[in-house]
Amino acid sequence: MRIPGSGIRAAFPAALVLAALFSPAAQAVLKVGDAAPAFTTQAAVAGKPFEFGMKAALAKGPVVLYFFPKAFTQGCTLEAHAFAEASPAFNALGAQVVGMSHDDIATLQRFSTEACRDQFAVASDPQAKTIRAYDASAAANPQRADRISYVIGQDGRIKFAHVGADPMEHVAQTKAAVQQLQRRK
Repeated sequence: MRIPGSGIRAAFPAALVLAALFSPAAQAVLKVGDAAPAFTTQAAVAGKPFEFGMKAALAKGPVVLYFFPKAFTQGCTLEAHAFAEASPAFNALGAQVVGMSHDDIATLQRFSTEACRDQFAVASDPQAKTIRAYDASAAANPQRADRISYVIGQDGRIKFAHVGADPMEHVAQTKAAVQQLQRRK
């Protein structure tokens, strides 16, 4: 026996509520205008470790800080390849790209060469302190980062934030935000 109102129509409102709760838009991220938390951590570029400091990086120009869940996974590798291909454009705009995950520095040394193609730095946050400071924790596993990208201006303020599962959108959206930031100068 079929009960009127059951099935897809009855499930639709519940599905909307669940989608809103777990959608990227529901992710708590720092807002445009918020102060970007300062941090210093181990990072690697071209396989070589170094100490990355946000304050020192901002002295040179805007920073694109993107958080990714785990090195060498399919989506994170695609995103790293895309940021590597776009690095000359970011550099021409005076911006520095830095990826961050909870992976250890040894893993990120390899990732910086293999996936990032020696084009930009990746930073290690094994205790997820910076991940939490930037409201970039994954809901399912707070120690891991969600896929979130920020553009941070030289004034230390968030100029743009993007949350989403599509790694290519992060590159396109942050590049457009840096271009807009440079046009305002």
